[in-house]
Order: sequence, then structure tokens, then C-alpha cells
Amino acid sequence: MSLGKEVAQQLPYLRRYTRALTGTQRIGDAIVKKALESIVADPASYDRSVGGPRAALYRAFQRTWTGVLGGAEGRAIGVSHDAPDIGERLRALNPIRRQALLLTAMEDFSHSDAAAILECSIDAVDQMVRDALLDLVAQTPATVLIIEDEPVISLDLANIVEEMGHTVVAIATTRTEAVAAARETKPGLVLADIQLADDSSGIDAVNDILAERPTSVIFITAYPERLLTGERPEPAFLVTKPFIPESVKAVIAQALLLSEEALRA
Repeated sequence: MSLGKEVAQQLPYLRRYTRALTGTQRIGDAIVKKALESIVADPASYDRSVGGPRAALYRAFQRTWTGVLGGAEGRAIGVSHDAPDIGERLRALNPIRRQALLLTAMEDFSHSDAAAILECSIDAVDQMVRDALLDLVAQTPATVLIIEDEPVISLDLANIVEEMGHTVVAIATTRTEAVAAARETKPGLVLADIQLADDSSGIDAVNDILAERPTSVIFITAYPERLLTGERPEPAFLVTKPFIPESVKAVIAQALLLSEEALRA
């Protein structure tokens, strides 16, 4: 398989990760573009020996991301266009331990692969993940709306949310219910499936909710390909079913962290 085809297969998942890391499609895609340019300029930087093609791509991104946080690369790709201090804010928002948690919990890398991507020891990754999990309990409690038509899954999500110290204000199974619940409860976070009980769309429900007020959204779906198309603005936060609780917790924590910082900005 050619290098281009190999990278293209993994690109939607790298873009998902970078959006979760930065909180925006614009910044995430800008850094991905810079990482791809670095691979084209120096194919040796795409080193499959670190854990296969996917880990090689993520490590190339990681090196670019480190440069962005250093300042020069960020200015070169326009990361500071919307806010001159965004590089400093992102540095504070995304310590490497959170990257370790996202790589292992959301992206499903082994700890050894995460160590190769972050260019550190496996012991260091183990410690960073433990520290990041402790961070989860230190967040400001949030109110959460769950849009999910499968009762078992909605209960699982509710348990995860409550274990993190947040409050589930409503569980909706249709677009109409979801919009009404959001209007009444004004949640700080929405967890949404994309295929709902009456064949309505969770995507449409979220768009209706966002048209009325800004809210952090995480899509949790068995059909990620419907969102990872590259044909429209894609969600910053996406978890694939079947999920493990640690994955959902990691993404909830990151979504709320970025949301809190946006309110302070």
C-alpha cells in the first residue's frame, strides 16, 4: 500500500483526536495539515517501527503539536489568528498527561504505543494516565443532557456521568424530546447518539439545541463514519460504540475543560 493511502485510512481518526485535543476543527485540522506536510518533506519521520502505521502518523502529529505549543509553529499555521494567546491557553489546557489519557482511552492505543507516540517511557505513560484520571474528579460539576434511545446505554452513560460528580438533568429519546429538554434544563453538556427512536436524527437535535444556545456536545455512536466524512464541519468530540467507561470519562473531562476555559476567555 502506498504511503498516501496508508495515511488516508487513519486520517479521520487523527482528525477526531486533534479536535478533542484542541476543541476546534480549524485548529485541529491546521495542525494535522502541518504534520502531513512534515511527512511529505521527510518521509523518514513517518516511522512504522514505533507501532505500525497509525502510531507513526500520531507521532508525526505529536512532534508538530509540540512545536505549536512552543509558539513558532503555531504562528506559522495561524493557530493564533483568532486569539493571540491561544498557544499559551492550549499549553495550559492540554498537559501531556491528558494526551496520554486520550490516546489510551479514546484512541485505544496500548500504553507501549502511547509511549512511542509521546516519546517517553511506558512507566511515564502509566503515571500520566493515573494522574489524568485523578484530574477527572477535580472538575466543576456540570449538568448533562443524554440523547439516547437505547435504555441500557442511556443508563450506562448516566452512571458514568454521575460517577464523575456531574448531574443528569434529562434523558431524551427523540429529536423533539431532546430540544424540549435542552430548552427547559439548559445543560452544560450534551451526550448524543445520532440515530434516535422515531428515526429522527441526533445530529438535527444537536443543531436545533445549538441554534438556541452554545453547549458542549459529545456524539456517542455506532456509526462514526456518518460524522467522520470531511464533507462538513465535524464534531470536536466523538466516541464510538461499543464504548468503555474510561473513554467516555476522558472525553467528557476534555470537553468540559475546554468549555470552562472558553467561558473564562
